[in-house]
Amino acid sequence: WFERNSKGLQIFCKSWLPKSDYQMKGIVYFCHGYGDTCTFFFEGIARAIAGSGYGVYAVDHPGFGLSEGLHGYISSFDDLVDNVIERFNIIKERPEAKGLPRFLLGQSMGGAVAIKAHLKQPTAWDGVVLIAPMSKLVPEKDLAELMFRDPIKKKMAVYNVISYSGRMRLKTAVELLNATQAIESQVDKVSSPLLVLHGAEDKVTDPLISKFLYEKASCKDKTLKLYPEGYHCILEGEPDERILTVLKDMSLGLILILHLSSRFQLLCCIYYQESVSSLLSFVFYFLLTLFLVLAIHILLLLQE
Repeated sequence: WFERNSKGLQIFCKSWLPKSDYQMKGIVYFCHGYGDTCTFFFEGIARAIAGSGYGVYAVDHPGFGLSEGLHGYISSFDDLVDNVIERFNIIKERPEAKGLPRFLLGQSMGGAVAIKAHLKQPTAWDGVVLIAPMSKLVPEKDLAELMFRDPIKKKMAVYNVISYSGRMRLKTAVELLNATQAIESQVDKVSSPLLVLHGAEDKVTDPLISKFLYEKASCKDKTLKLYPEGYHCILEGEPDERILTVLKDMSLGLILILHLSSRFQLLCCIYYQESVSSLLSFVFYFLLTLFLVLAIHILLLLQE
């Protein structure tokens, strides 16, 4: 479906939900990468995530995929971030999503979008999952050669006709560079539980940036996993066995974050109950003492 954002652009949105008789564990909001879309390759990934019990929502960024805007042009990186926040603020109020744990899933450039969305709304997300997050994109026209390790999937990439495959626009390159520099200067403010997955042989975004992000993030619940021989698109461009491994690691990461979140809520509940119990005990003994003082006072008056 399409929704008009606050900038007046028609934004393409899509969702994948578990079967109606399945209780959803949480909501995953996907931010796609540069020259990518929220459909095509991601269609199968989203179905797999939904099959494990999560509702998946995604949009094509302005100027990408089916969304309105000059193709491949980013006038302001913050516009992409604000669009994600705006759309998700609407989605999280939907009946099927309300009250559920919320996760950001960002791939490549979408990883930078996800981090900046978290930095703008630190308490809005229960966890952030980054797949080969963007550092400094290589301005190559044929990125498929660098992104896909599996030759069959590399050939399939050309059939995603709505993805941007032209030369990187100058303004877009400037915005991406500024965004990565801004993130690097604020990475210590990343406070949400964090899962970072990256191909060790990625030539598009540097795995060392993922290591830097993992080490500098202020959150205590964080995991970094590097995949030997993995290229940039570890969710789409790897052999099937590797893709299944990445999906499994991502699912286990979400379960761990949910467990930690539930444990925290339980501790808060126990603390609250203990506080209430202590308060009630104090009130009880205070009233009992007051009653005894009054009783003694009355007895003394009667003796007089």
